[in-house]
Amino acid sequence: MRFALASTLPFVALSLLISCAPTPPPPPSHAPVQVDPAVIETYRTWVGTQADLFLTRTEAFVSAVMAGNRDLAQALYADARTPYERIEPIAEALGDLDHHLDAREGDVPAAEWRGYHKLEKLLWSSADLKEGASVAQTLLADARLLRARIETAQITVPGLVTGAVELLNEVSTSKATGEEDRYSHTDLWDFQANLEGSEQIWNVLAPSVRTADVALGRTIDARFSYLHGLLEVHRKGDGFRPYNQVLPKEVKMLSAAVDALAEPLAQMGRLLPE
Repeated sequence: MRFALASTLPFVALSLLISCAPTPPPPPSHAPVQVDPAVIETYRTWVGTQADLFLTRTEAFVSAVMAGNRDLAQALYADARTPYERIEPIAEALGDLDHHLDAREGDVPAAEWRGYHKLEKLLWSSADLKEGASVAQTLLADARLLRARIETAQITVPGLVTGAVELLNEVSTSKATGEEDRYSHTDLWDFQANLEGSEQIWNVLAPSVRTADVALGRTIDARFSYLHGLLEVHRKGDGFRPYNQVLPKEVKMLSAAVDALAEPLAQMGRLLPE
């Protein structure tokens, strides 16, 4: 459940939750608990719905860019990318699509740069959107290709464990630093989406993890709730404050909470089948 922090007292209480609740030590060795194959298929279906949503929102975003409607394209940008950020580990396993869709400036040679972040730069720092039309058309083609390739994605239990942690690492390495959306400052939308993607994986694996290690399950639940609470502080309307308005001490708290959650999530691997 999401919740807002109305005063400093619950904020401090949540801080104590992290500092006073160390991750439980590993239990004695035992055979891995089994994961119901049905929950893996449930996750696969969810990934497909996110890919559909990403394509639909990308179509609307591209239409705005093609029409030269800067204000509308800016308004659609963060929400359009949200479904992709939730399923990014799956996308990263599908060849070069992640680079095509989500590379930041400097991640790839300039001649190969395309995708959302190239359009982000044009929308927020360029007076001329003419170049945006061809970039937008290519973006839409790549989004359609992603949706087609999702059907062939291999989803395994170890891959899910890795993916849950990778989504949080994405937050630590690019969202928390402000590098991800350096022109639009919509990093907190991506932060939330990565957290939701990691939590969806946790929801799939949680019954098995709780069977094997109740304390670990409680720790993970508590730290997801804590991190959602920290994000709620930065809510503004239907979205979030621009990331360049987040104070350094607030960034530090967000980063510490991400790291505190990633550590017990990584421990799921010792309980589940390889």
